[in-house]
Amino acid sequence: MTTISPDTSIPNALSNWAQTEAAKRWALDNLGRWHWFRPEDPGTPPVFHMLADGPTPVAMGHVNGVVTISVAEADPVLSTTRREALEEPYRTMIGHMRHEIAHMLWWRLSLRTDFLEAFRAVFGDEREDYSAALQRHYSNGPPEDWNQNYLTTYASAHPHEDWAETAAHLLHLTDITDSAVSAGFSLAALPYPDWDPYSEPDAISLIQVAISVVTGVNHINRSMGLADVYPFMISHAAQKKLAFVHEWLRRGAQGR
Repeated sequence: MTTISPDTSIPNALSNWAQTEAAKRWALDNLGRWHWFRPEDPGTPPVFHMLADGPTPVAMGHVNGVVTISVAEADPVLSTTRREALEEPYRTMIGHMRHEIAHMLWWRLSLRTDFLEAFRAVFGDEREDYSAALQRHYSNGPPEDWNQNYLTTYASAHPHEDWAETAAHLLHLTDITDSAVSAGFSLAALPYPDWDPYSEPDAISLIQVAISVVTGVNHINRSMGLADVYPFMISHAAQKKLAFVHEWLRRGAQGR
């Protein structure tokens, strides 16, 4: 799916690209559990442009099925520098992949006749001027009560970013939980042995199990003086948004 690769004469571009491709494949495999971009998916798959930062940074984003990624973000020093500059609690290449592919998923779903009205009822009207919304966000910051309605400050900038952040977090939570189950962890919150998070139809049940898992892993990380693996709070409003994304990602790939 990668049609443009980085200039490998740029220092560290090759090693950064390798890590970026690994993150891409991980994110795509997650979505494949819900049949996205597998042979049974009748829709358009994403195309990736992997670029290395030159004199100016690469602007990551999605346009009409094309996902552009800066492979430089695989460098831990650069990623940490940008995370601190933007006051973000979390920034990884897998996070970037899940976020940008989520924009592509929204584009796919928006081609359906039954999606946009339902989306606007939950996330707001995406026809709001995007550039003006981002400028306002970077100039004024998020609303004071952002954590009552959004998972991240960036999600409060525009409905498109709220969707992408929420979809990325759904993938974070589902895959963290799936990894715990696959590792054989014994958790009181699991509905039953060998439970498959990707097959769970009840989003709220999935989120509750995921919260139990990440709370435990956060405590494990703290015992070693490490950052929380999932440093976010999930409000009631954010749960509703996660449930909406869960419903559409579970059934959207095959047109149901």
